[in-house]
Amino acid sequence: MCARGRALSEPRLSPDGTVVAFLARDANGTRLLTVPAAGGPELVVTTDPPPAFRGGVFDWAPDGRTIVYATPWGDICRIPSTGGLVEALMPDAAAAALSVSPDGTRVAYAADELARIKVLDLATGAAATVADEADFCLDPVWSPDGTRLAWHEWDVPNMPWDESRIVVADLASGARRVIAFPGAAVQQPRFSPDGTALAFLCDEGGWLTLWVADPDPRPLLDEAYEHGGPTWGPGQSTYAWLPDGDLVVTRNEHGFGRLVRVSDQAELGKGVHSALSARGTTVACIRSGARTPTAVTVYDDGRRTAVARGPVGGFEALDLPEPEAVTVSGVHGRLYAPGPDKPLLVWLHGGPTDQRRVEFDARLAYFLDRGWAVLFPDYRGSTGWGRAYAQALRGEWGRADAEDVAAMLAASDRWDAGRMAVMGGSAGGLTVLRLLADHPGLFRAAVALYPVCDLAELAATTHRYEAHYTQHLVGSPAEHVARSPLTYASRITDPLLLLHGTDDVVVPAAHTRTLAAAVAGYVEHHEYEGEGHGWSKPATTEDELTRVSAFFDRFVLG
Repeated sequence: MCARGRALSEPRLSPDGTVVAFLARDANGTRLLTVPAAGGPELVVTTDPPPAFRGGVFDWAPDGRTIVYATPWGDICRIPSTGGLVEALMPDAAAAALSVSPDGTRVAYAADELARIKVLDLATGAAATVADEADFCLDPVWSPDGTRLAWHEWDVPNMPWDESRIVVADLASGARRVIAFPGAAVQQPRFSPDGTALAFLCDEGGWLTLWVADPDPRPLLDEAYEHGGPTWGPGQSTYAWLPDGDLVVTRNEHGFGRLVRVSDQAELGKGVHSALSARGTTVACIRSGARTPTAVTVYDDGRRTAVARGPVGGFEALDLPEPEAVTVSGVHGRLYAPGPDKPLLVWLHGGPTDQRRVEFDARLAYFLDRGWAVLFPDYRGSTGWGRAYAQALRGEWGRADAEDVAAMLAASDRWDAGRMAVMGGSAGGLTVLRLLADHPGLFRAAVALYPVCDLAELAATTHRYEAHYTQHLVGSPAEHVARSPLTYASRITDPLLLLHGTDDVVVPAAHTRTLAAAVAGYVEHHEYEGEGHGWSKPATTEDELTRVSAFFDRFVLG
């Protein structure tokens, strides 16, 4: 059950609001599908070439008859919305974040590893560069009359959540307007239905909230909640305009979620909502909750309809618990199924600029079903708690994150200190390793999945989008070396399980091999052939859960 099912992303309503197109990925690859917005049978639209899975991958033509999409290798293709023969519009475009113009004659997109904004003329097949001055630019959107483009851009060494800007360009005159605030981040530009205003998210007030420029920028909802997450790539959509000029927005209530209407803050639905799309009064999105399996969901006239499901059936029978919000020693988190007689699994999110929100997770259900309590800490640097908290890891990654987790665990008697395990992947894996080195004996066992082991090598070789990430988070070259797990591996003495994919291009598997040889204590190390930075094969997930469970049974449960 945990290894099967499918991942869902990017629901987009057709121009008339009657059909939802969405992406689904399973062991057989990624497909673009459609389903009636009122519910009904799914239709697989794409066969080959497939669409990419995330990042503003596709858009409807205005007449609803065709869909334009990007392949995993960046080709731009067009296909009838009912399926059929694929037309290659722009091979080798290196395209992401597609947006079809209101008249259907052009496609705006981010190109060349998000270094340029281009516009493809569908009549001539020619692509013109609109923007290439910034180091990164993404998420182009058209004004309703097709005369302007807006997009999100920033320059290194900043990441988009450090400092970024919105640019609005008049395509005829070339005139530009920049919306930016010193020391603040923006994202997700969207024109109002009448084109007179531009909405966007901004954290200038201390929280990433919804703003509007009409023409002067101002906050629409000035509250201590986040309305979006960090810009890990193109395509995030956490709010949407309605035809009457109102908006709907997702609210991150410290890890818990809610969908609200902006004008009166009326609740449309509880749960974590993402990938919003609106046509008329109909809103489509991805909805998930602690107990509710992830689904493509449609809200219309007060009704909520799940039209496509991600996980397989059967999880409802487990009666999964809702978590409770906890704050210990100034560190926030969510705690599932606490009890003095239960072992505790401390599960660390990656990023590290991220957060484990209250969404359905089959792997979490696996451990809850086996009697574990599970804690998801939001150490410094986590999102969902305002800009100051997210920026508090600046210069401190690989040190402050581990200290926060250790302080949280030491300051509460709500868990059995003698039966604790810790697990994390990627950046979370680095925090796991630092906890083991600095706090031996705190955990009976630890699992690190494709962990960051060499910060200096990561900074030198990682992909372009994150090439400057550690410059702010770690600091000097000497600190990169000092905080790398390879430097202090000989201090790790607690039982450790290391899992990695052989084809990981983000964190090379060779780093984990070197770490395993240098660890002083008991270590198990296993590699999955053909897997990357995360698992794609059901057999890998099955093996991972089996190995982790057996490891914890041996060292934590005795």
